Amino acid sequence: MADDQEPFIGELWTEGSRIRFVGTKEEAELRLKESGERFRPEEEIDCHGDLLMPGFKNAHTHSAMTLLRSRADDLPLDQWLNEQIFPVEAKLTEDDIYHLTKLAFLEYLTSGITACFDMYLTPRSIAKAAADSGFRMVQVGAVNNFSQSPELVEELYQELNGRDEFNSYVLGFHAEYTCSRELLEKIAALAHKYQAPVFTHISETKGEVAGCRERYGMSPVKFLDSLGMFAYGGGGYHLVHVDDEDIRILKEQKMFVVTNPGSNTKLASGIAPISRYLAAGIPVAIGTDGPASNNALDMFREMFLTTGLAKLKDDDASSVDALSVLKMATVNGAHAMGLTDADTLAEGKKADLIRIDLDQPNMQPLNNIRKNLVYSGSKSNVRLVMIGGEVKYRDGSFFIGEDPAAIYAKAEEIRSRIDREMLEGN
Repeated sequence: MADDQEPFIGELWTEGSRIRFVGTKEEAELRLKESGERFRPEEEIDCHGDLLMPGFKNAHTHSAMTLLRSRADDLPLDQWLNEQIFPVEAKLTEDDIYHLTKLAFLEYLTSGITACFDMYLTPRSIAKAAADSGFRMVQVGAVNNFSQSPELVEELYQELNGRDEFNSYVLGFHAEYTCSRELLEKIAALAHKYQAPVFTHISETKGEVAGCRERYGMSPVKFLDSLGMFAYGGGGYHLVHVDDEDIRILKEQKMFVVTNPGSNTKLASGIAPISRYLAAGIPVAIGTDGPASNNALDMFREMFLTTGLAKLKDDDASSVDALSVLKMATVNGAHAMGLTDADTLAEGKKADLIRIDLDQPNMQPLNNIRKNLVYSGSKSNVRLVMIGGEVKYRDGSFFIGEDPAAIYAKAEEIRSRIDREMLEGN
């Protein structure tokens, strides 16, 4: 996924958590000859002409909402949140969220996702799930009027960054409409204190934008920027309903747009103006959003929807081409999440990679492998997922330190308990 790099036949070596070499077979032989290196791998994998590429980066999700998958479907966003989601979430414990997050990891792996940008309720138990499973996790602050606090966000920012190989943390809050001005000003102050980017949900629905204009006389983007929130960059999840001034601010503040086409389609939030962002030079990444609002954690589906919906919105079949979408799902997602050492396959980068089975009907003939990934690729093509040099998924088997059956059973146990509590009115 490096710029102007065409797919080629070659070798890739990993050592520890990093890529030690990537190049053609001839380059590999020359490297060994000239350097005198001895490279005797513990395992050698013949990929038989399959494709190796960087893992997908799920740049916005709420992993532990696996509990709510297909529990609150076919409802408007406000009713979905207030009548279905929030009452159940109030009953979740840290231990519940630990196990439900692991369930999401399994699904991410089947989709070739090697890292996620997660926003949820109990960051410490989520970080433990990531460390225990060996899954790369970037968390973002979820401050709102009802849970977490700017003080906790600062504490977690100091605690989780650099704690281990798999965890990092970014400043953030849930959304303008769930936070008082005082809370937002405190988060903006943290951004200035640490000279750090801030991420949040922004301009997901028309109602959200109208509400902000009524409260502050400005769009959410403009209002948050007026607080100094994005002085050091950051980004917004969704950004469906924007105007020219919003786009100017996003560009000027070097912000990322994280589009969530599956969720925005299912909740009828609208279609984000992706082509306008690209024309303005604003980097776009892709997220699945949570499994309650999507409901699948499938990057192949998100890639197709990103380009397909853009073509419909623009009434132009050439709009938002497949190659730019593939970059959104890999390189741009990595950069939005601060994972600049896991964006491409290159010497010294993190060994976060996937093997795509090209020997399947949907990938043949090999006219254009990269476009095939976006337009016809599927989870069935993912044969292997490696994170930090460790194989986590291979040919239908998971290697995250726990039997998937135990994870499924725990999720069902949590669901049954909460159903019982809801019926009893506890």
